[in-house]
Amino acid sequence: MAGLLVTFSWSASHAQKMNDVTTPLHLLQPDYPTPYGTPEVADIESTLTRVYDYLEATTPAALVDKDSGAEITDYSKVNENTIMKPGDFRLTSYEWGVTYAGMLLAAKETGDSKYADYVTTRLNFLAKALNAFKEFEKKGSDTKFQLYHTLHPHALDDCGAICAAMIKAAQAGVAEKQDEMIGTYMDYISNKEFRLEDGTLARNRPQPNSIWLDDLFMSVPALAQMGAYSGDNQYFDDAVKQVLQFGERMFNYDKGLFMHGWIQGMDEHPQFHWGRANGWAVMTMVELLEVLPEDYAGRAEVLDLLRKHIRGLANYQDGTGFWHQLLDRNDTYLETSATAIYAYSIARAINRGYVDAKVYGPMVCLAWNAVASKVNEKGEVEGTCVGTGMGFDPAFYYYRPVNVYAAHGYGPVLLAGAEMIELVKNSKTSVNDSSVQFYDK
Repeated sequence: MAGLLVTFSWSASHAQKMNDVTTPLHLLQPDYPTPYGTPEVADIESTLTRVYDYLEATTPAALVDKDSGAEITDYSKVNENTIMKPGDFRLTSYEWGVTYAGMLLAAKETGDSKYADYVTTRLNFLAKALNAFKEFEKKGSDTKFQLYHTLHPHALDDCGAICAAMIKAAQAGVAEKQDEMIGTYMDYISNKEFRLEDGTLARNRPQPNSIWLDDLFMSVPALAQMGAYSGDNQYFDDAVKQVLQFGERMFNYDKGLFMHGWIQGMDEHPQFHWGRANGWAVMTMVELLEVLPEDYAGRAEVLDLLRKHIRGLANYQDGTGFWHQLLDRNDTYLETSATAIYAYSIARAINRGYVDAKVYGPMVCLAWNAVASKVNEKGEVEGTCVGTGMGFDPAFYYYRPVNVYAAHGYGPVLLAGAEMIELVKNSKTSVNDSSVQFYDK
């Protein structure tokens, strides 16, 4: 009897031991911090719907009196006290230009008209409001009303992204054509924004003759869309020139990353590879290639730069699927808006055949899964860095706050989700030996 007990105890102990003889260890499930695998279309659409529901509820399209809060329905009564009804975000900001573009792409990829209706409602409202403020100006008032810089841009931020969205909406037939405002915005970009001697778009802050990587996105997508919209190649020429001249100064070929800022008066250029600015750059290139004719001068160079940039970005993706605030400094925080922009841009590059799905498909699935984990139940996008200027010390970037009201996160999430739907629908994928794989169809 004692012998039987000893035999039983030994067998139980032996059965619990897991090693390479008793257990196929390679099949153990990892403890992933981000959901792993190819996302399901239904899950992507659910995430997009949460974002839509939140934005539809918190971005009203109305004018009110700033003192009484009463809504103004008779636009002939617009005056210096008229403001847009306060919501969580500004309908005229460059971030909202990205959001309109994201809504349009979500409408296309999901087939759900609610996304296009969002754009229709807001852009048609803005057309009426801007016309009302124009009439108010004609009365001779010198008051700087709330939409003054929307009517009279004084920086690329005022006009580039919103102009590109207006053209896309006009081309899609979902909003009233605003050719007069489009003309105003393109005149500013082409003729009024400060440029260096070689025509590169620049600013005089924070130093004289400063090039901001952000300004690629604040200008080139509008130039590209206008080239397609008008048939005038001068816009394509300028768009290609900007990408290549920014690249000559600011792209680090060893790392495959852009620096955030370049100052003409500096002999040495500090390289801070800020995540979202690199996002603006990679998104600019896919937006330009989308409308630039196949045989256009400079297109091959833009495509080559895009591929090098995507490879550089891939090298710095974190194991969670996110990218860091400073891409090459993994002790900076993981940032959502940049990750969403990369997910969109790389997925678009795969969908258009610019890069190989087998190489980049798995990492972009991981990126989307990371982004989706930051859309909370209310539809807010968490983990987005607030608006950021240009700095030349690490602390400036390391400690920028994050906030759900940082508008930069919403458009990129919509764009990324919509583009991922196309990627998932048109790809052959499976989990092979525990890893995500993309295959030729």
